[in-house]
Amino acid sequence: MGMPLRQSIRLGAFLAKQKLRRQEKFAILVELEPLFACNLKCGGCGKIQQPAHLLKQRMPVQQAVGAVEESGAPMVSIAGGEPLMHPQIDEITRILLERNKIVFLCTNALLLPKHIHKFKPHRNFTWMVHIDGLEDKHDASVRKEGGFQAAVEAIKLAQSQGFKVMTNTTFFNTDSPQDVIDVLDYLNDVVKVDNMQLSPGYAYEKAPDQEHFLGVQQTRELFTKAFAEGRRKKWRLNHSPVFLDFIEGKRDLECTPWGIPSYSLLGWQRPCYLLDDGYAKTWRELIEDTDWDKFGRGKDPRCANCMAHCGYEPTAVIATTSSLKETIRAAVSV
Repeated sequence: MGMPLRQSIRLGAFLAKQKLRRQEKFAILVELEPLFACNLKCGGCGKIQQPAHLLKQRMPVQQAVGAVEESGAPMVSIAGGEPLMHPQIDEITRILLERNKIVFLCTNALLLPKHIHKFKPHRNFTWMVHIDGLEDKHDASVRKEGGFQAAVEAIKLAQSQGFKVMTNTTFFNTDSPQDVIDVLDYLNDVVKVDNMQLSPGYAYEKAPDQEHFLGVQQTRELFTKAFAEGRRKKWRLNHSPVFLDFIEGKRDLECTPWGIPSYSLLGWQRPCYLLDDGYAKTWRELIEDTDWDKFGRGKDPRCANCMAHCGYEPTAVIATTSSLKETIRAAVSV
């Protein structure tokens, strides 16, 4: 199964509008980071490696909302750090929803029971809970014993109160196809989350653990085996069929780094969420003053092993809406 129908329709309308305007570069989703601080020290994330003075900062509400509005993106993923540590995260979320944005609030869920009363279910709002494998693997990844059980209990709490819940799982070279199958079966069939995202682990520059990220061939082999025997169609994956073809190695795609830009306390990150070549103060500056042709596999050696959805899902979505055949295939899979 593919993206939720409402999300697919919204994206299709947005992309059609960009085509009519002959707009070449546009944001589909903004990765909004209103803080870098976190209550975990995950091996695959480098956000808490930021200087101490940055870890203490929290983005003002109007700055956060203004950046999303400036980009024109219909969707926003609020991350960090841990966004539930931001004292006004509920206000940021509420205003974005009032402005008709589709909002995913990414969290490790440890603080969700404490703060859930500040939020209300909304058709455009989804909790995005990070689940990096079943219990042993997840707890090792987030470096906290009991992290998995706490996250699952938080998911159940949110579901009981009428919220939509998705999960996001990063896979590393320590994961086998059976590991992928086991965690996605569990989330799909036992926990019964609304949708699931997955991402091949990419060697994020500041991550403490640099030894366990996937290469291109490893990614293709892992997901080809995991998706076999019809499992890919069974799972409620929040990805386009074209992107899933890509990580299986059935087709190749060019990176679209401007499709899911990252905005943080430092500004608009060049050129993408995973590379850090400086920051732009405005969306226009990011788009107009970045040499986009320099990035992607075969162009920048840092991109050689990247198959992350932040760069390739926008390409896949654009490819889907540009093809009648792919549009029908995506619609059938929803």
